[in-house]
Amino acid sequence: MTADDPAARLAETHARIARAAATANRSAGAVTLVAVSKTHPVDAIRPLIAAGQRVFGENRVQEAQAKWPELRTETPDLALHLVGQLQSNKAEDAVALFDAIHALDRPSLVSALARAMDRTGRRPALFVQVNIGAEAQKGGCAIADLPALLAAARAADLPVAGLMCVPPAGIEAAPYFALLAKLARDNGLAGLSMGMSGDFETAVTLGATHVRVGTALFGAR
Repeated sequence: MTADDPAARLAETHARIARAAATANRSAGAVTLVAVSKTHPVDAIRPLIAAGQRVFGENRVQEAQAKWPELRTETPDLALHLVGQLQSNKAEDAVALFDAIHALDRPSLVSALARAMDRTGRRPALFVQVNIGAEAQKGGCAIADLPALLAAARAADLPVAGLMCVPPAGIEAAPYFALLAKLARDNGLAGLSMGMSGDFETAVTLGATHVRVGTALFGAR
């Protein structure tokens, strides 16, 4: 295998997760690798499926609807995560398609997801996206608003699994990952969706349960 081989890239990514987990006395099995396949066609995804990857991430509902029914027919045990922003009017489509949604960030989406789950009977795991760097251009719940949003989600009986963040670009991510981990502990949540191709090892050492990796698996777009 070469570095250009999807199986080799997948194996190397798992090895990097395992090394990072070991430094933190964690089990690599406690970390779910979400292969972010946004913008990649089905022919680029199939080799990773063949190499054993089963959890994938997309950031647009419409793109996922066009790609994944075919792939899931071929490989029924795939899991699909929404890792991008979610509009309330797409909530029912998202609930019908995805097994986890890493995009809960506002009260209106709590209501939309609750209605969608009632209508579809499906209950994908939810991660509350936190605007961990207080960046105006990014989505996510403000840290100060997190307790109220979690209370609303719990009152609606939504299956909140944890927190998600995208730290500011170009600076050290570790303090932001550590802050998200503290927020999760303070709010009784076990799931931490944090870390992408450039920083997932740091995220694993700080407790990530889900890392969202695209470029390291698929190559540069």
